[in-house]
Amino acid sequence: MVSAGAPWAWMLGALITALIVGAAEPVLANDTSCDNPSGSTRDLGSGPGESSRSDGGSSSRIVNGSDCERDTQPWQGALLLGPNQLYCGAVLVDPQWLLTAAHCRKPVFRVRLGHHSMSPVYESGQQMLRGIKSIPHPGYAHPGHSNDLMLIKLNRKVRESHKVRPIRIASHCPTAGTRCTVSGWGTTSNAQHAFPKALQCLNITVLSEERCRDAYPQQIDCTMFCAGDEEGRDSCQGDSGGPVVCDGALQGLVSWGDYPCAQPNRPGVYTNLCNFTKWIQDTIRSN
Repeated sequence: MVSAGAPWAWMLGALITALIVGAAEPVLANDTSCDNPSGSTRDLGSGPGESSRSDGGSSSRIVNGSDCERDTQPWQGALLLGPNQLYCGAVLVDPQWLLTAAHCRKPVFRVRLGHHSMSPVYESGQQMLRGIKSIPHPGYAHPGHSNDLMLIKLNRKVRESHKVRPIRIASHCPTAGTRCTVSGWGTTSNAQHAFPKALQCLNITVLSEERCRDAYPQQIDCTMFCAGDEEGRDSCQGDSGGPVVCDGALQGLVSWGDYPCAQPNRPGVYTNLCNFTKWIQDTIRSN
């Protein structure tokens, strides 16, 4: 028979196990349970195959879009490394809270709002803030793409203006054929250093669940939707966490897709925010 050992040794082992496993926040009752597909997000620095769409190791950019009209996307934010290195997009959904993709999580968040160009030159009306708390959805697990969203609390409330203001989140899920706009400063071609001078906008069409699943067999669940049915037009590296706006409401976040971007029958995949309104509201309220 094996000895039980000293009580302090057992307690130390339990403590170490707890630290490794971590304490996960419970998923709220209205969260949708889905199979967690494998794949990768569209971060910058992603290699071949499916990838996240972020920069600096996790983002994507608009391919064959056009310059957004100034001040038409006042909820658009940029997550920066250092003074001016973009790695992900973000969306202002509350005067003190951003939404972005969970795969965009970093130890430190530097946030810029109200800026049209990616130049480090100051623009009138821009606001620079810091993220002081990040809360990924408890159902997100890398390298899968399910539940790919995260809230970031800012160090202060924004000063709302025509350049900076929150957007409401859609209460209904998207339907096939809906026209939407995706925006970001991500790469404008599959060459990851082809960055735009100004915020890019692209009109995309929501695809049916059947077409989405056909494009990515066994990788799509109810926390995602596909959009972008035209060859050569897509979000890409550096756009991760950026907004998909349909009928004036925030419908999704740039999440992942095939790489190279903008290939035929390989649409972009977006976080389906209609399934997370209660989690978002409850998390903001309790923090």
